[in-house]
Amino acid sequence: MVGLFSRMIVATTMKMPRWFVGWVSKRYVAGPDLDGAVDVMKRLQREGACFTIDVLGEEISSMQEAEYFLSEYVNVIKAVSDNQLDANLSIKPTAFGLLIDKKTAMKNIEELVSLANKHDMFVRLDMEDHRVTSDTIQVVIDLHEKGLTNVGTVLQGRLFRTIDDINQLEKKLKSAADYRICKGIYLESESISHTNYSQIVDATNKCIDQMLDAGAYTAIASHDIPVIEYALSSLKSRNMGPNIVDPRANAAPQRHHKGPGYEFQMLLGVRGPMRRKLSKQGHRTRVYIPYGEKWYEYSIRRLQENPTIGTQIAKAFVMPWTNRP
Repeated sequence: MVGLFSRMIVATTMKMPRWFVGWVSKRYVAGPDLDGAVDVMKRLQREGACFTIDVLGEEISSMQEAEYFLSEYVNVIKAVSDNQLDANLSIKPTAFGLLIDKKTAMKNIEELVSLANKHDMFVRLDMEDHRVTSDTIQVVIDLHEKGLTNVGTVLQGRLFRTIDDINQLEKKLKSAADYRICKGIYLESESISHTNYSQIVDATNKCIDQMLDAGAYTAIASHDIPVIEYALSSLKSRNMGPNIVDPRANAAPQRHHKGPGYEFQMLLGVRGPMRRKLSKQGHRTRVYIPYGEKWYEYSIRRLQENPTIGTQIAKAFVMPWTNRP
């Protein structure tokens, strides 16, 4: 009954004026510009959070658009440094032109990763739909081969191929592999992905084990209690946890602004109480901070992907003071 009610609210919200969607989305988007994102991070940093910053936008139609994203991420690096924020970058390869001109896209991404490396900052390549999975993984491998090891990718538990991708990256990168593992937000065909919730959760948990056993840095990005509880148990079984030096013999030395072999990640405005609980227990918790002019498109996509968010919209109506990250 609650699920149906939530879906009805989401369906109604998606038909509302842009200003209304903006009011709803301020819980999940740090604002239309970098200054707003910095303000949100300063506030959440007092709760023990660290961050990964996403300039909203993905698949572009011209390489001129890619220039904007490169320039804006350069501004992000400067803002992080100037404000002494504990933050790294999340970028979408298609926003740099991966589907238009691979060679130029690679040049753009390498330029950004190189600059981030000079500031001792990590760059995460967000994973998009199946069209770019192999290319995104190859970008990471190519950059590591050039000595830029401050970069890693996202892998999606729902895809059948993910365990094989982990094995491939383990062979290529060894313990330098650094992942964000999530269920995956792109609704892919049942021919290449799990579509049942319990199967997706089980597959994601298997990926977590595979990454940890490979000695890789494992960022567990989930709001799902079954995944979080499994991850905590999996970490405990390996004697990994808060304030413990990573005991895995095959693990790389701990990076600056990273946890002891793992961390938890959550979207801005989602599962705040759970994030704060994990943080109080000593786990490194990273908040995904999206901002930018494409806030409307991002908000609509989030509503489409997670129709159960309707109960939170209703709560914002009844208790508007709660409508914040």
